Amino acid sequence: MPDKKILMGGNIAIAEGAILAGCHAYFGYPITPQNEILEHMSKRMSEEGRVFVQTESELAAINMVYGAAASGCRAMTSTSSPGFSLQQEGISYMSGSELPGVIVNVMRGGPGLGNIGGAQGDYFQATKGGGHGDYKVITLAPASVQEMMDLTMLAFDLADKYRNPVIVLADGFLGQAMEPVVIRKAVTALPEKKWAVSGTKGRQKNIINSFEMDPAAFPGRVKVLLDKFDRMQKDEVRFEDINLEDASIALIAYGSASRAALTAMNLARSKGIKVGLLRPVTLFPFPYNAIKKLANKIDRFIVAELSAGQLIEDVRIAAGTEMKIDLVARYGGAPMTAEDIIEAIEKAM
Repeated sequence: MPDKKILMGGNIAIAEGAILAGCHAYFGYPITPQNEILEHMSKRMSEEGRVFVQTESELAAINMVYGAAASGCRAMTSTSSPGFSLQQEGISYMSGSELPGVIVNVMRGGPGLGNIGGAQGDYFQATKGGGHGDYKVITLAPASVQEMMDLTMLAFDLADKYRNPVIVLADGFLGQAMEPVVIRKAVTALPEKKWAVSGTKGRQKNIINSFEMDPAAFPGRVKVLLDKFDRMQKDEVRFEDINLEDASIALIAYGSASRAALTAMNLARSKGIKVGLLRPVTLFPFPYNAIKKLANKIDRFIVAELSAGQLIEDVRIAAGTEMKIDLVARYGGAPMTAEDIIEAIEKAM
């Protein structure tokens, strides 16, 4: 019997994914285009007997996630681009303190206050460590409402696995999209967290912080983090590849831009143009090796993104400076269309 599907909005799917994953505490501040997450969580967390706090700011939200995560519970915040900027210090603190937590960023146009349209201009900030210091954050990029739910659930698992923050990086177009969704099974068994600050009866006290008074001792602590990030790069790369076996042109896109790229690929194929698609699902760790291998067998890459050009920088690193790489860019909240990409494909022929 086929799975039952329910029509659901992208932001609601994120909220329900968090509930299913066992999120015990949610902290957030209203900002479009992700307000449906906060609104839905205000109702559902109460129904489930869990913690919901509408904070006074995004700064407060990320620091409350820090505190809740230190106590051992699954905690989350959601925001959009300007709020995500305010949370960067807190994310750096969480990584430095080895605390798991989920941060959802439903991106909007920028810089500055920008507008409430969908965009992907926060790519660097999410994948390169937008706060201070040497740290990395696993970044998951859904491309459908179903993945908004599924990758949110995965984010909690990865956060606990690595004791590190995990970002779900979507955009306003996906957040407002409505699609059929299969409701996943709720997580019933959560990992034990012996490191958590949960009372010291019968054991030595746990101390969680990111500060080391002795500068000579701190490089060793950072090296532990760097080794962990290396394990992420080795074990957690995720991507989707379509029609790349015989392709002469490969499209690279993520999130909602990848949907336009998929349509463009199909249109090009109908005209006899051999086009394939590689969609990164993890933006960090990035599928460098997959793109490097692909560069040895195709003629050209076309990168499609809702920014002035950020994803393309990682593609250039992977493919090499000699590879032909074109950019199809839309920014400031403007949607990507298949026609934009088809035009670039035809120019490349």
